[in-house]
Amino acid sequence: MNNLFNLDGPVLQFVNKIVYSVYLNILWFICCIPVITAGASTTALFYVTLKIAKNEEGNITKAFFHSFRENLRQSTLIWLILLVLGIILGADGYILYHMRFENVFWTLCTAVFCVAAAAYAIVLMYIFPLLARFDNTVGAMFKNALFIGVRFLFCTVLMAVIYFAMLLVVVRIFTPAVIFGEGLCALLCSYLLSNVLLLCQEKTEDHADTAHLAHCSRE
Repeated sequence: MNNLFNLDGPVLQFVNKIVYSVYLNILWFICCIPVITAGASTTALFYVTLKIAKNEEGNITKAFFHSFRENLRQSTLIWLILLVLGIILGADGYILYHMRFENVFWTLCTAVFCVAAAAYAIVLMYIFPLLARFDNTVGAMFKNALFIGVRFLFCTVLMAVIYFAMLLVVVRIFTPAVIFGEGLCALLCSYLLSNVLLLCQEKTEDHADTAHLAHCSRE
């Protein structure tokens, strides 16, 4: 029983990770204030939480700002694309909601909108964790985020539940819980994503080895 509460015990380890998530949430929020840097801040957040999920956190502040600087350009471009797409989807949703015509055209447009909104949500949840772990082009990041989100649908649903539950708690139940906010959501999602990203990394390495062998054979 005493082992539960020693420095390396599960209870204090759990408390430490919760404290880390609060600290990371504060860092994330501060770095999101210019708005344009929200993508880099979210990437840095997942860079650290994915390390925490594997018990490799080290110096959290240093790791956060290392990732922030390293991914600033690409994550900002991705964020701006997502922001524009989000504004377009929001405007479309507003128009469709206020039209509400009972005809085939409105039903078809609404169905297309729902599919587009679901795809957007999947990309939004996956693209920054992917950027935190892998180097790739912007187009490939979008494609991979959507593909992985659909491929691992159960994980995607659980991640959506985590974000929705946090939003519900903050807005309807206990507003001060915002102190946990994105930090705790990212940490919980990182535990879900660890094995998924590990599988992706193994497949990437296998493809790289295959390509290298093919290249050698051509020579």
